[in-house]
Amino acid sequence: MPQAPQPTVLVPSERAVVLLSCALSALGSGLLVATHALWPDLRSGARRLLLFLSLADLLSAASYFYGVLQDFAGPSWDCVLQGALSTFANTSSFFWTVAIAFYLYLSIVRASRGPRTDRLFWAFHVVSWGVPLVITVAAVALKKIGYDASDVSVGWCWIDLEAKDPVLWMLLTGKLWEMLAYILLPLLYLLVRKHINRAHTALSEYRPILSEEHRLPRRCSVADKKLVLIPLIFICLRVWSTVRFVLTLCDSPAVRTPVLVVLHGIGNTFQGGANCIMFVLCTRAVRTRLFSLCCCCCSSQPPTKSPAGTPKAPAPSKPGESQEFQGTPGELPST
Repeated sequence: MPQAPQPTVLVPSERAVVLLSCALSALGSGLLVATHALWPDLRSGARRLLLFLSLADLLSAASYFYGVLQDFAGPSWDCVLQGALSTFANTSSFFWTVAIAFYLYLSIVRASRGPRTDRLFWAFHVVSWGVPLVITVAAVALKKIGYDASDVSVGWCWIDLEAKDPVLWMLLTGKLWEMLAYILLPLLYLLVRKHINRAHTALSEYRPILSEEHRLPRRCSVADKKLVLIPLIFICLRVWSTVRFVLTLCDSPAVRTPVLVVLHGIGNTFQGGANCIMFVLCTRAVRTRLFSLCCCCCSSQPPTKSPAGTPKAPAPSKPGESQEFQGTPGELPST
């Protein structure tokens, strides 16, 4: 570990890219929260967990945005505050991401037993909010959070490299949980995919005699793809921070490589944006309603009056249009 680190200087273009990633992530997280509030019928168990993940990602993006924008040159009170908020939110995001995977595993693979949602959700809240809070409070109380010269960050504050046992606290305040997520997420989703594949195989011999409405719909294959994308996107986003962490431990000058710094900045801040792409823009039931809402807001005008002075009746809708924005019955709530 370097004893006197030199700051990694972000050029304006690099800072602009990271700030844009923070803004898009905050916007995506806010959009996920808005869709949850607007349409109660979409509030499945998995989407409730996604709501709490979005709140953590929103706080994380906001704190990172302030850190990159402020461009700290040394220790200060707002550096400690920003480091504490980002530590809590980032660690909580790891826990909620794993909680979603665990919930889907119980709901799909262990469906016969059926997870007790109330108790399970209470456990998720205690772990996903409580553990990060305890760790963050301990780090602040022991004065472990502070200016880190951007060796393990991208302009924001985290663990002070001059503090005692910095590597231990880097692990406790993020890296340990990040590495565990690298293992748990693929494992849980592989088990879910294996179970789904078995179900497909078991039903294959009966498909010729099943009616169309009882066959496995195409949306199941869409859900399968999302199950693969969730751990894949998480790892692709977060791996760059792990690489820089290892390079920092090795005291390698490659830790300040501009491309690696930018990838780290995007990976740590864009989780909310990636979740929005998957669970809003790539989910037909939500995307259709959202586009419909935007069109209604953009085209809202006073009703045109007829010559007699009475408003014209709206044109009758075509058959099937009234159901267009109701979502697909039975659509998998996790998607």
